[in-house]
Amino acid sequence: MINQITTLLIDLDDTVYPTSLNIWPLFMARINSYLTDVLGVPKEEAGALQYRLFKQYGTTLRGLQIEREVDMHDYLDYVHYVDLSEHMQPDPALRAALESLPQPKWIYTNASVAHAENVLGLMNLRDLFEGIIDVVATAPYCKPEVGSYEIALNLVGNPRPENCLFIDDRSNNLDTARALGIHTLQVKPIPDGDHPSISHLIHLPDYLHQTKL
Repeated sequence: MINQITTLLIDLDDTVYPTSLNIWPLFMARINSYLTDVLGVPKEEAGALQYRLFKQYGTTLRGLQIEREVDMHDYLDYVHYVDLSEHMQPDPALRAALESLPQPKWIYTNASVAHAENVLGLMNLRDLFEGIIDVVATAPYCKPEVGSYEIALNLVGNPRPENCLFIDDRSNNLDTARALGIHTLQVKPIPDGDHPSISHLIHLPDYLHQTKL
């Protein structure tokens, strides 16, 4: 497999760093705050609205753009205004694992470039990635919409889908990639789909060396 895969597309949140850091609840609080404090949604309705938008459109942002015409940049700046310095630190072992792989590596996220830069900087990993493909770059689409993947492939130089490996924690995001002919790998301690999986990104080199397609 390592000879066939020439491009690695890697999700950011709960993929580069483990879910055990409990970062997502911090952003959920900011999303709900945006709904109530900025958009005026009653507090008792915010949670249900966020869940529906996420399930229906792939991201809360995409749903809010369609249904309420929110400004993408305002939303992303607001939601990601979280101090992560007490939650993240350099990860030498993960860095060594990623450094061992010869393939170009790209972050492919439904978050913003600024958020990705912040996370990768805190973890001392930024220089290992060729670039960051964020939700602004793939607009008006986001994962798991097909258009998002098509834009992402174009931005990384139009490699053949069968020569790409997409790594994400969410099975619905992986489903779309697989439908396009892209190889998939879920990063999750307890997998919830039918994709190949590893428990932590640090195991990616072992997976690439051991797996045969």
